[in-house]
Amino acid sequence: METPDSGRNKKGFGLLILSISLATFMASLDGTIVNIALPAISESFNISTTTVSWVATSYLLVMVGCLLVFGKISDTIGYKRIFLAGFAIFTLGSLFCGILPEIILGFPSLVLSRMFQAVGGAMIMSVAAAMVSTYIPMEQKGKAMSIIMLFAALGTAIGPTIGGILTQYLSWHWIFFINVPVGIFAILLGAKVIPASQPVPGPGGFDRLGAGLAFIGLTSLVFVVAEGESLGWTSPVILGTAILAMVTLAWFVLHELGTADPLLDFHLFRNRNFFLTNLLLCLVFLSFSGINYLLPFYLEYVHSYDTSTAGLIMTSLSFAMMVAGLIAGVTFNRVGALRLCILACIPLIIGYYMMTQLHVYTSTGFVVGSLALIGFGLGLIVTPATTMIMMAVSKTKAGMISSLTSLERTAPLTIGIAIFNLILIEGVIRIARNYAVTMESPADIQVQVLSAGFDLAFVLSVVLGVVILVLALVIKEEIHPDYAEEEKSLTVDSL
Repeated sequence: METPDSGRNKKGFGLLILSISLATFMASLDGTIVNIALPAISESFNISTTTVSWVATSYLLVMVGCLLVFGKISDTIGYKRIFLAGFAIFTLGSLFCGILPEIILGFPSLVLSRMFQAVGGAMIMSVAAAMVSTYIPMEQKGKAMSIIMLFAALGTAIGPTIGGILTQYLSWHWIFFINVPVGIFAILLGAKVIPASQPVPGPGGFDRLGAGLAFIGLTSLVFVVAEGESLGWTSPVILGTAILAMVTLAWFVLHELGTADPLLDFHLFRNRNFFLTNLLLCLVFLSFSGINYLLPFYLEYVHSYDTSTAGLIMTSLSFAMMVAGLIAGVTFNRVGALRLCILACIPLIIGYYMMTQLHVYTSTGFVVGSLALIGFGLGLIVTPATTMIMMAVSKTKAGMISSLTSLERTAPLTIGIAIFNLILIEGVIRIARNYAVTMESPADIQVQVLSAGFDLAFVLSVVLGVVILVLALVIKEEIHPDYAEEEKSLTVDSL
């Protein structure tokens, strides 16, 4: 891969980082801004809440299924082509989401437009980390990753607010239209600052079978997790899809191990440190998934906050992530990636433990403080963990590994929702049974049982937090020779 034409010009790298950051910002904004508008979309088309959820589910299915595919393609044809084409598809898909439902097919056209939009989303997310590891010099890698995380956290934080305002004062269509000018700007900026690269064909051509197996297996898995509760975990559809997911994913692994130019090189996981670092990143997002999904329900059902107030409280987590992300970027080269991961586990575990102490009379300040600690821990650990994964592998596979890290963020958040929700439901049932609490019991007693169920679910986050700390303590940071030369040069230059 080539380096930017601007060499080590700070302005050139700054614009490149901004271009990459816009991708993570749009992806994060899209997730939260759409969810807040689902009730309005449901009312607009006169459909049930179960049906309208496909606006979010369809996007997630396609996104997860395409990430590995485009990660591998980007290593072959270059990051710039995938990034620009991805933003073009994402922007056009956003426009379709706002316009087509009023012209043709109604709600089905919205779902189809979201699936088209997700293809673009997968393209831009699959190469974001790869462009940082390939094009940004060693002394700026940590800072670049932290800026990218800041934009991601900003998108998550302001999504509900912007979505609520646009939906209330204009219409839900505008939550998609807002992506269009940002997308156009990102395309123009990316075309100017992202370096071009020559196609590098693989030894065996593109792995079409592997791509098909990965798409079917991952989308089937996400469908089971996302729809299992509403359709019933023992329903024929869920059981059949679960079997399909297991068979295709097993086939995918076996096929990739034997192909000359795999979509995902599973041989890399034979490296103990590479495997453990990827596991750490997965567990970070799995541990967070329960807080992210369940806490708004706790705030609304136990404390009777309205939706907007609950959303405002949740933004404390995003803003803490921004602060920690900036700190991680500034201290990355001095402290080191692994030490940052270890330090991040302290506020993360404390915040998770505080979540297990929630009750009916818990103050808002306590909840905000807990979220701030969790957000600070997340902001401190994601940047170094992702960077360690990227720098452990050759630059020739940067797109492949970049898409893997994106998948390790998206899939655990989805799978975690099902796990934590199951613990909550089973916990409430068992607690109510043990204390003989029924629907006829006083309302305050029922609320206390519900609160205890949330506490029980959040215990899993604490356990996972401890496991993450153990992993951070046993992992040894390894740098591939492609990056070792950069680090050596940086060390020499600093003498």
